[in-house]
Amino acid sequence: MAQPLMPHATASWLVDNTALGFDQIAEFCGLHILEVQAIADDTAGTKYTGRDPVRAHELSMDEIHKGEKDPNYSLVMLKGPDPVRRTKGPRYTPVSKRQDKPDGIAWILRNHPEISDGAIGKLIGTTRTTIAAIRDRTHWNIANIQPKDPVTLGLCSQRELDALVARAAKKAGIEAPTDNRLAGDREALIAELRLEREEANRRAEEALKAEEALFSSQNEG
Repeated sequence: MAQPLMPHATASWLVDNTALGFDQIAEFCGLHILEVQAIADDTAGTKYTGRDPVRAHELSMDEIHKGEKDPNYSLVMLKGPDPVRRTKGPRYTPVSKRQDKPDGIAWILRNHPEISDGAIGKLIGTTRTTIAAIRDRTHWNIANIQPKDPVTLGLCSQRELDALVARAAKKAGIEAPTDNRLAGDREALIAELRLEREEANRRAEEALKAEEALFSSQNEG
């Protein structure tokens, strides 16, 4: 299913300007419902400027009205953003998030051993060699790798992970696990999402400063 070009900003606008349910907004934007809840409660680590999906020609007012009248209605996008075409290779991951990949891989290996290395590689954007090293605990940085949900790390969407888990479970002939995260401590989960975003923002800022410092030193030289 196509998703808006800027899902978090779009979710922020829908929260502020419509009576849609958080689950409807989460489904349309490809986010976890807790992320939408955090945006609505103003507890998200990043403050998003709302992006109007109607002006962006991604959603019509008629669709919004349908959703407001029926809480079980799934919004239909008018036109999704043009996909980035690539012929081969793993997905691109921003520099600020690349150091989080081993943590996300370790989490999948621990919680979903039924998922193949090839599928993990496509989801996270990594190589079979790296996955094998983490599994065998021969990775150069294994002492510092902590299993963390790749969704909260921003390495993939909840929808992508759920679909992958379902496919792998079906292929292995086992029952796909149910996402029970909403049954836990909601405030703790929201706080975890906020901390993860703050850490990602901090790393991105450090990377940007390092690049600026390098550029300045090259120009001075």
